[in-house]
Amino acid sequence: MAASYGGGCCPPMDLMRSEPMQLVQVIVPMESAHLTVSYLGDLGLVQFKDLNSDKSPFQRTYAAQIKRCGEMARKIRFFKDHMSKAGVSPKEILDKENDIDLDDVEVKLEELEAELVEINANNDKLQRSYNELVEYKLVLEKAGEFFASAHRGATAQQSEIESQEVGEDHLESPLLQEEKSIDPTKQVKLGFLTGLVPREKSMVFERILFRATRGNIFIRQSVIEESVVDPNSGEKAEKNVFVVFYSGERAKSKILKICEAFGANRYPFSEELGRQAQMMTEVTGRLSELKTTISAGLDHRNVLLETIGDKFELWNLKVRKEKAIYHTLNMLSLDVTKKCLVGEGWSPVFATTEIQDALQRAAVDSNSQVGSIFQVLRTKEMPPTFFRTNKFTTAFQEIVDAYGVAKYQEANPSVFTIVTFPFLFAVMFGDWGHGICLLLATMYLILREKKLSSQKLGDIMEMAFGGRYVILMMSLFSIYTGLIYNEFFSIPYPLFASSAYECRDTSCSEATTIGLIKTRDTYPFGVDPVWHGTRSELPFLNSLKMKMSILLGVAQMNLGIIMSFFNAKFFKSAVNVWFQFVPQMIFLNCLFGYLSVLIIIKWCTGSQADLYHVMIYMFLSPMDDLGENQLFPNQKIVQLTFLFLALVAVPWMLLPKPFILKKQHEARHQGQSYAQLDETDESLQVETNGGEHGHEEFEFSEIFVHQLIHTIEFVLGAVSNTASYLRLWALSLAHSELSSVFYEKVLLMAWGFNNIFILIVGILVFIFATVGVLLVMETLSAFLHALRLHWVEYQNKFYEGDGYKFDPFTFTLVGNEEE
Repeated sequence: MAASYGGGCCPPMDLMRSEPMQLVQVIVPMESAHLTVSYLGDLGLVQFKDLNSDKSPFQRTYAAQIKRCGEMARKIRFFKDHMSKAGVSPKEILDKENDIDLDDVEVKLEELEAELVEINANNDKLQRSYNELVEYKLVLEKAGEFFASAHRGATAQQSEIESQEVGEDHLESPLLQEEKSIDPTKQVKLGFLTGLVPREKSMVFERILFRATRGNIFIRQSVIEESVVDPNSGEKAEKNVFVVFYSGERAKSKILKICEAFGANRYPFSEELGRQAQMMTEVTGRLSELKTTISAGLDHRNVLLETIGDKFELWNLKVRKEKAIYHTLNMLSLDVTKKCLVGEGWSPVFATTEIQDALQRAAVDSNSQVGSIFQVLRTKEMPPTFFRTNKFTTAFQEIVDAYGVAKYQEANPSVFTIVTFPFLFAVMFGDWGHGICLLLATMYLILREKKLSSQKLGDIMEMAFGGRYVILMMSLFSIYTGLIYNEFFSIPYPLFASSAYECRDTSCSEATTIGLIKTRDTYPFGVDPVWHGTRSELPFLNSLKMKMSILLGVAQMNLGIIMSFFNAKFFKSAVNVWFQFVPQMIFLNCLFGYLSVLIIIKWCTGSQADLYHVMIYMFLSPMDDLGENQLFPNQKIVQLTFLFLALVAVPWMLLPKPFILKKQHEARHQGQSYAQLDETDESLQVETNGGEHGHEEFEFSEIFVHQLIHTIEFVLGAVSNTASYLRLWALSLAHSELSSVFYEKVLLMAWGFNNIFILIVGILVFIFATVGVLLVMETLSAFLHALRLHWVEYQNKFYEGDGYKFDPFTFTLVGNEEE
């Protein structure tokens, strides 16, 4: 297959074409099925197809084993939560011992879970008792203070009454004695309740009590300064101690219900001072005992979690692997004899030997009497796309895949994107000072990539780290284009030679080139530093960057069309070569290729011709003389020829292809193409043309409309895409002007005040503006514009991007997956 697709039409680059794929069938005995799938997972080069898609997960062969692994995974997550709360980190797996038995793991996990649950339950009970005793102690203190102060007040009042009675008239004493001789059975006895109520509910609590008992209560509250842990919720809360005096059982029942509704915790309390002191001593002693017990329990739990942490990663990896294996086994179909499993999947052609070796090892290691059968199937189904990338090319491939995954063995844009993407970014970002800042930042990521790759980074940092080699290329190209623009934080430096121009007299320093005369050879590399700060700087750089943008755009669009030629040759489609590639090249280059040539001629000759006038009147008045806008002899004849060819190219793209495809379809149905079935090398050739639908019904109108849309899109896109490349000029100009403004209006202005404080402030503002605006926002802006130029202007010339990724069964990422 590799030979049939090689064709010699493309450079022999690994990334140009996706790997040749094959549909394979594996027949595995039941006794070696588990080990076979495990070895294939270690290999990571087979993408299994689900042959049981009509069955629900519960109807599949290994549903019970998956449920069992799921239960073990739940226990592991339970351990992980408790380890994270306790601050225990799982130890890394130093020796990759994966030969532990799953049954042993299951038993061990069950024992450890039962022990941990029991420890937690005991600890919760002890903690609840401890919190209750803390609240009880607070009630004893606050209520005791209230009763003590009330007792002192009552004693003082009684003494005052007695002293008054001794001094009163003797005649009144019989009346008072008679008044006191009331029946003791008719006296009212008051009861009381003590407890704690949340502070935010205390006012409402008091008001509800008052209304419910119609004012027949007396309540006192005392604020607790520190927060206490609520025994029921286990959360810290601010509370008040309350004492409620009531009369009668009916009032008591109402108060109890209100306490329950407000979450108020009630505690018993004695009026006797001796009993209060005794209770305080008992509570203090029990608190000390509970604190010691809880501390010992936590130590025991931490020891248990440390024990779990030693084997946590190993168990986690084992359970995840087993679950992945059984999920894969469920994708295999059971043979009619129920003695073997049949699996189908995609694999790269180069992996055939490795897969067969894995199957053989699995049969030997599982002591199976029958080996596995491996065979390649022939199919017309579209294979997945697989590119072998490294850490440098991966990020560029992901940029392309974000637009769409390449169709099987379609030309891959990332081969050239590795260079063109950072280069177009640098055209917009050209400043070698800013480029050095980007280079230093990305070198930090590259030099510490081993350490950073094992850490969990934030979303933005993770994105920057993943694209570190893209940023490296962007920074290097930015330094290169910055040297061409001769800008270092907007300051020009004569690095390669002195300026070619000098002032004729001292008056020419007023930012004008009129007084400049050329005294040396042309500046050897980039823009002459003398242009900076002159009146002609902006018109000169505008003209230079605008024309340069058109040249780069036309060159990249031509590259895209040339890639479509390679695709057509690779898939042996002569129709696409003669009726798509050729007319597209003619149309684009007769108009905008011609404009690019005029730009180069104007640069080389120093002509004053107006290229806008030339291109506009090439269409409006092609027969008129060019006059002073003529750049070379016979230019009018050349323009008429190019205009005629561009007009002819439009029907050339539109009309022949649908009719040829219709004719080819009719020829296939007359039996002229069935001979291909005997060619084994063509077993996986994918039909890519719009009209090659095999035995499906051919809709000529649909094909014609599709070709019409494609032609209109290309003709209009040739104009709009060329104009779109002018963003290179616009963003380059914006970056340069912003950098110049920050330098002149911030740094130089602060320097002019001759004040050290203002200078420091100016330097800080300049640094933050440079980093925040030019190195972050401008970098992101130039990145997105370069991305658009590749996705739209470049890739739409040849890239279909309607394939799907090769997603093999592998254990590589199993340990890092989050369920």
